[in-house]
Formats: sequence, C-alpha cells, structure tokens
Amino acid sequence: MSDTPRSLLDRIWDAHVVQKLGDGTDLLYIDRHLVDELHSPQAFAGLRAANRPVRSPKQTLATADHNVPTANRSAGIDEPGSREQVATLEANVAAFGVPYFPLNDDRQGIVHVVGPEQGFSLPGQTIVSGDSHASTHGALGALAFGIGATEVEHVLATQTLVQSRARRMRIAATGRLPFGTTAKDLALAIVGKVGASGANGHLIEFAGDAVAALDMAGRMTLANMSVEMGARAGVIVPDDTTFAYIDGRPFAPKGEAFDRAVAGWRTLRSDDDAAFDRETTLDVSTIVPLVTWGTNPETVVPIDGVVPVPTDEGQRRMLAYMGLVPGQRLDAIAIDVVFIGSCTNGRIEDIRAAAEVAKGRRVADGVRVLVVPGSGLVKRQAEEEGLDRILTDAGFEWREPGCSMCLGMNPDRLAPGQRCASTSNRNFEGRQGAGGRTHLMSPAMAAAAAVTGRLTDVRRLG
Repeated sequence: MSDTPRSLLDRIWDAHVVQKLGDGTDLLYIDRHLVDELHSPQAFAGLRAANRPVRSPKQTLATADHNVPTANRSAGIDEPGSREQVATLEANVAAFGVPYFPLNDDRQGIVHVVGPEQGFSLPGQTIVSGDSHASTHGALGALAFGIGATEVEHVLATQTLVQSRARRMRIAATGRLPFGTTAKDLALAIVGKVGASGANGHLIEFAGDAVAALDMAGRMTLANMSVEMGARAGVIVPDDTTFAYIDGRPFAPKGEAFDRAVAGWRTLRSDDDAAFDRETTLDVSTIVPLVTWGTNPETVVPIDGVVPVPTDEGQRRMLAYMGLVPGQRLDAIAIDVVFIGSCTNGRIEDIRAAAEVAKGRRVADGVRVLVVPGSGLVKRQAEEEGLDRILTDAGFEWREPGCSMCLGMNPDRLAPGQRCASTSNRNFEGRQGAGGRTHLMSPAMAAAAAVTGRLTDVRRLG
C-alpha cells in the first residue's frame, strides 16, 4: 500500500479496483445497484439478447418511482406509456430474480430515499443507479454516482464497471447555519458559488463543521445536489450521526457484525495532508434563505433580494422564459403551485419542516400544494406523527410516494405558464411540465409560499 496521503474518495476507489486497464481507466467492483422503471428496460433487454443472468441479484434493488401516480394509486396507472414501463420492470425483476418493492408495498418509493432508508446503502460502498441523483447515497460515506443505460447492463451482468479516475475537490462549509436556513439553502449557496458546471470532471468531498452538524436528511440533500454543479459524486465522511442512522435498518449488519462494520467505517476519512485538485470554503453564517430565479440551479439569490440584471444572452433567455424582469423583488412574485417532495427533500424531516410552517395556517387562495413523501415508510411515519392532518387541515394535498412533480413524467405536472415553489433539485425549462416555471427552495420556504401565495421569507412567519 502506498504511503501517499489519500482522500476518502481515494480510499473507497482503491478498495474497489478489480483491475487497472492501462489506459487510464480502472475496472471497479460495484457493491450496490439501484434500479427503476425508467433507466432499466434497455439493460434487461440486452441481458436477454445475450442470454446472460444478473450477476448478483441480492446486490441489486428495484422499485418504480419516476412514472408512478401519487393519487388514486389503487386504480392503477392510466397513462399507457407509464403503465408499460412499470409492467416491464415488474416482468424483468421477476425473470431475473431481482428484489423489488411493488407499488402497494410500504417500502416502495424513490430509489434514493429507499436505499439509505433500508440500510441497503452503506459507508465505503460503491453505489450506482441509472438516475443521476445516485450521488445522494454519498451522504453515508459511499462513492455513489449515476450511470448510462449500457453501463446499467454492464453492472447487472458483471457487478463491475469501467471508470476513469475523476479529479478530487473539497468544499469546506464552516460556521453555523442561521435561523430560517437549512441544508437546502447550504446546497443552493454552494451551487451558486461553484456554478452549474464548476465541478465538471470532479468528485466532491463535503467537509467542515457545518457539514458535520447536519442530520442525515440534510447530508442527503447536500450530496444529492452535488450533481447540479456537474460533479460525478459527492461524499461526506461517515461519523456517529451516520452510524446511529444505519443501526437497525433492514439490510444493515446486526449485532457484532454491526460493531465490526462501524470499526471499519471509522477509517473512512481523508488524511490531514491529502491533496485535492481544487478546494473552496464557504462561511455558512452569512447564508439567508435562497431561491432560484432562472432555469439552472446556480441562479440563486436571497429571498430578500431582487431579480438580477442579465449579463449575457443565456440569462436574458432565462428571464424571458421565467416571465421576470430585472429589479423585481423576489418576495413579491406570486406562485400557482407548491411541490414538497423529491429525492432531495422528501424525507420525514422535510415533511416535519413543512408541517411546522403550515400548522394553524391555510393555503392561499388559488394555490395548489402537493406534499409527496419519498417512500411509503416516510408516509406512514408522517401519518403516525399526525403531520398529514396538519397539512390537510391547512389545505395541502397529501399524496402517495414517488418522484411526482420533480419531473414531468407522471400526472403531477405544471401547466404552461404556471409558477411553482419547489423543493426538487432542478429548475430546467419544462422540467416540471412544458412551459412550467420553477423556483427551487427549502421545504420550509415552500410551505411559506403556500400559505402566502408568493415567494416568502419564512423567517417573517416566525
């Protein structure tokens, strides 16, 4: 073993190299593979054509999330294409022996909520998914990243993947998040600072006392958003917060095996003198609640700020699409729809934050609010805590789990011109529906928009 100081990312990578291929690439062993209905049909078809089995079914976990309805689920899936995709996934997992959480199972949900929730995703692992937000699992101290359709087939067939070593980047967040700000505001602040393509070709390690202070839901929000900077993955050093989260989960080690695992997981950290290709630092004590004004996640401004003057043709196009003008106050922008959910902010902590704002208040006239738990287990826990009643009493819609309005691939879509306060991760043109206008923010900020009818500084609501 080399005495060269190594980062956490290097440690995980080196532990999974099956073979160095001599062309700058490595054949990596893959510990966990998460499969959904959208990104897997071509891969399973390829296995059939080559008469190959799934190499390690127990290291694979499948559930439908992108195309599933979040209302009237017992009536089935109306849209023919979505119905076919889910049926195809169900046929494929049955044929190849892949574990699957069906729609009527409490464990069903968004793959990037389900993996950590089940203890299927663990520190030190390599984790892949056909969905780009596989980076979420990096919050546990894993190297997790999205892959393409042919790579999905390769992992199913071989439990390995050919990868080039990416550059290393460390982002240190120091200080304490002020009142009214959350991990989502931290994530948006980092994306705004680094830029939507500022981390292209990099793996990110998030560090600093502000990151260590986050609960696991907050860490997953941060890791989830790493791909919005162009990064391949984002990772956070596992610690006692991580281990407490994992303990007792269905797929996690038990008893003495868990104790041995924790002893190994404690070694997963960067050497003090580990080298990074890029480093940046952010003082979180200066962060205020943030919202986006444009059509990529880097277009963030403080909620008490104004729409900026465009500096190039791309920004002028964004303003035209969003129907905004320079100098317009953010907190005066009326909204039509609120979406609280997604693999970024669909966990129980996010539902609690929304309910805290909603309690004793009512949705503003003319505003529609969808609250979509990230999994059936999140939904059940929220109902046990009475959060669903707080939300429905306030006029929020309480839905079934799924990706929902994060993307326009299911019935939960914006109509052209509708403006949405959203807790999801992307605000691209048409992402939530053709012609829809998306402002990204935290769950508390989204709930504040719901009860006021406009983008609102949640701090003003106490």
